[in-house]
Amino acid sequence: MTAPKKFRSATIYEGTIRATTRSFLHALGQDDEDIARPHIGVFHTGGEMSPCNLNLREQAQHAKTGIYAGGGTPHECPVVSVSDGLTMAHSGMRFSLISRELIADSVEASVRGHQWDGIFGIGACDKNLPGLMMGMVRCNVPSVFVHGGSALPGQMPGPDGRDLNVVDTYETIGKVLAGDATHEELDAMSHACLPTAGACAGQFTANTMGMVSEVLGLAPIGSSMVPAVFSERAPLMRRAARQLMKAVMGDSPLPRDIVTRQALENACAVVSATGGSTNAALHIPAIAHEAGIRFHLDDVAEVFARTPLIADLRPGGKYLARDMYYIGGAGVVMRELLAQGFLHGDALTFTGRSLAEELAGANAPDGRVVRPVADALSRDGGLAVLKGNLCPDGALLKTAGLKTLVHRGPARVFESEEEAQAAVQNQRYQRGDVIVIRNEGPKGSPGMREMLGITALLYGQGMGDQVALLTDGRFSGATRGLCIGYAGPEAADGGPIAALRDGDIVSIDARAGSRSITVELSGEEIARRLAARGVSPGVQHRGLLEKYALTVRPSHQGAVTHSGAVTWLRDES
Repeated sequence: MTAPKKFRSATIYEGTIRATTRSFLHALGQDDEDIARPHIGVFHTGGEMSPCNLNLREQAQHAKTGIYAGGGTPHECPVVSVSDGLTMAHSGMRFSLISRELIADSVEASVRGHQWDGIFGIGACDKNLPGLMMGMVRCNVPSVFVHGGSALPGQMPGPDGRDLNVVDTYETIGKVLAGDATHEELDAMSHACLPTAGACAGQFTANTMGMVSEVLGLAPIGSSMVPAVFSERAPLMRRAARQLMKAVMGDSPLPRDIVTRQALENACAVVSATGGSTNAALHIPAIAHEAGIRFHLDDVAEVFARTPLIADLRPGGKYLARDMYYIGGAGVVMRELLAQGFLHGDALTFTGRSLAEELAGANAPDGRVVRPVADALSRDGGLAVLKGNLCPDGALLKTAGLKTLVHRGPARVFESEEEAQAAVQNQRYQRGDVIVIRNEGPKGSPGMREMLGITALLYGQGMGDQVALLTDGRFSGATRGLCIGYAGPEAADGGPIAALRDGDIVSIDARAGSRSITVELSGEEIARRLAARGVSPGVQHRGLLEKYALTVRPSHQGAVTHSGAVTWLRDES
C-alpha cells in the first residue's frame, strides 16, 4: 500500500510538543479531522480601500468552500492593498508600487511562518495581482491565482448613453481646465463612470495582469475577464479551489515549474497583443526574479516587437473587459496567438496540462474586439521599448492607438510630478514640447509614482497628440498618448535624464526598426553636465520609503527589492 502523503503543515500540529498549536487550531473551529487535512492560505486584498477590492472577501468565501470540499482546510489571510485610484496625483502614490513588495512579503511570511500547504490568491487592483503571483512563485507551493474581476462600465447621462470608465472622468478634468466642459458635466460623469465593484474596466494594469496570470499558467483559462459582480464568479472560485486541492494532493507542477522563460515570453506576447499596460514590463521581470530567471526589459522588448496587436481595447482602442468576456475571454487572444505561432503551447499550467491543452476549447476571434492575426491592428504590437543616449537602459511607450510615432521638440524640464502638474493645469507649456518629469524613479521618488493625472489632463486640454512626455516614473495602464516612462537609468542613479535642460532638443522615433529616444547632445556634454550636477541628496525619507529606497533595483530589472529566488532551508520545508 502507498503511504499517505505527508503535508508540510504537519510541522505545526504533530507530536506532544505541538499540543498548544492544536489548541489554537481548535479555537479556530477545527476538529481533529480538519487539522489532519492540508492547510491552505486564502490570500486576498479585500477591503474598503477601493472598489477593486470591495467584494474580494465575498469571493474568498467561495474559494474556501471549494477548498474544504476538495479535502483541505482553508485559512483566510487578508493582505495589504494600496489603491492607485485614491493615491493618484499626490504623494500617496509613492506607496502604490511599494505595496507590490509588501504583498509578496506578506504571502511569504504567512506561508513560511504557518507552513501552509498551498496558496489561493485573489487580487483586483494594479499591484495586488503581481504581488500575489510573486509571493506564490517565491514560496513555490501548489498555488492558483484568480483575478477578482473588473467593474462594469457606466453610461453617460443623456441621449447618447455611451459607455464610461474612470479615465473619461480624468480626461474631462482637463477639458474643464481648458474651458471645453463644465463643472456640471464633470460632476455628472464622476457619479456615473464607476457603477459597481471591480477593477477599472479597460485594458489597464489590473486587467492586463489578469490576462498575464492566465497565460503564465497560474490561473484558470477564462477567469480574468469575468466581471467582478457577476454571479458566475462564485462557481469559478469553487472550481479553481477544487483544482488547487488536486495539485496539493497529487504531484502537479509547482509555480517555479510553471513560470519558465517560455511562460514569461507568453506573458509578454499577450500584453503586446492587447495593447496592455506598460506596468507589465515592471511586473513580468519581477515575477521572473522570484523564479530565479534573469528576464529584464530587453527580453520584454524582443517579444513586444515580434507580437502583433490584435485586441481593440481601451485606452488605445474601443472595447472594455466586459466586451472581452462576452466573446469568450482572454482565451480568444491566446488561441489566435497560439495558432499563428506567437505562443509556446507546451508551457505548463497549474492543472498539470499544457497551455495548448487548456486552450483547446477557446473561441476564435470575433473580428471586432479581437481580430485575426491576418487583420492585426498593428504588425509589431501595442507597446515599444525605446533606447538611445537619453535612456540607455530603455524606456517604455504604449503605441496602441497613437496617431504619430515620431516627435522632435524642446525639453521642458520639471524636477517633480508636483511641478509638472501645476504647469500643465495652468497650461504653461507649448505645442511640440517634450515635458520631462524626473526624480520620480523607484529610488528617487522613492516609489516610482505614476502620472495618469498629468497625461489625462493633457488629453482633456486637447494636447495629448501635440506634446510628448518623458519620465523616470511610471504611467498608469490607462495612460494614452506619446507618454514615455520608466526611463533608465533614473535621475537618482545618474541617468542622462538628469542632464537635460530646458530647450534641449529631444527626438523620439517609435517606428519599428528605430525604437529610439535621443537628446541632441554629445556624450561629452552629457557627462560634463552630470559631473557638474553631482549627487542630489533629495528629500530624506524615513520608515517604509527609506527601506524601499535602500533596497530597490532599477526599473528595467523590475524594481525588485531582494536578490532573487528564495530556497527554503531543510528545517523550513
